[in-house]
Amino acid sequence: MTQSVTKTNLTMLKKLLIFTVVMFGFGYALVPMYEKFCEVTGINNLLQPDVVDKNIKVDTTRLIALELDANVRGLPWQFRPLQANAKIHPGESIEIMYEIKNDSDLEMSAQAIPSYSPRFLEKYLKKFECFCFTKQTLAPGEVRQMPVKFVIDPQLPADISTVTISYTFFSLDAGK
Repeated sequence: MTQSVTKTNLTMLKKLLIFTVVMFGFGYALVPMYEKFCEVTGINNLLQPDVVDKNIKVDTTRLIALELDANVRGLPWQFRPLQANAKIHPGESIEIMYEIKNDSDLEMSAQAIPSYSPRFLEKYLKKFECFCFTKQTLAPGEVRQMPVKFVIDPQLPADISTVTISYTFFSLDAGK
């Protein structure tokens, strides 16, 4: 009887070890699978700067008025773009700097959520760097400047001459 119990235990141990190795492999492969999923679906619209330069031609016949907005919800932070507006050609890459300051005496974490006008702009807005991709943690009184680098695809409908990009920071510190 003890020999069959030992054999059953060894069989179970082998199955658990195989399961552990498979789960480790799945976890290791999850990041590239997620990046491919985002690329296929257009989520995050992440591009490298050299890809933008090679594949998108600047339309110098059009100018788009870019309006920038910054907000905070439930945070003692100040948040603003360093320039409130700009004019850009579709296909031209641009970098906009934002400044954020934690006015509290506590370290706080928050995440910026973007919104766009017109609503369908996200199909034409290709970001390759943005503070909104990651959580931001600020020390008490800390001031930080953060860039957003992007390009607006020249395929943006010709009747659109003004776009608005807005970021709102929401607290990630529950109960504080």
